[in-house]
Amino acid sequence: MTFFEAVYEYVKTVPRGKVVTYGMIARAIGHPRAARQVGNALHHNPTPVVVPCHRVVNREGRLAPAFAFGGLDVQARLLEGEGVEVIDGYVDLDIYLWDGKVCPH
Repeated sequence: MTFFEAVYEYVKTVPRGKVVTYGMIARAIGHPRAARQVGNALHHNPTPVVVPCHRVVNREGRLAPAFAFGGLDVQARLLEGEGVEVIDGYVDLDIYLWDGKVCPH
């Protein structure tokens, strides 16, 4: 599996209404110093409907100013549509950060 594929597979596990950070993804796939490369992979996401890259924020909860699939406003709308409150381009990580555990459905 390539680095990009590992990023996409991890992001597909993030549940609706939750977010993760670039660094969390990098650590989870075994590349703890590759947060920027995670961002690059998400920028080139070939299937944004399948890989919900809008659920990825920076370590402070800030949305991506150059969200590849429509900009910051689109990322905010997608998150808000899932019940995530976005205030001034930020998500409260104390509330919405996913712990990485797979939820039983």
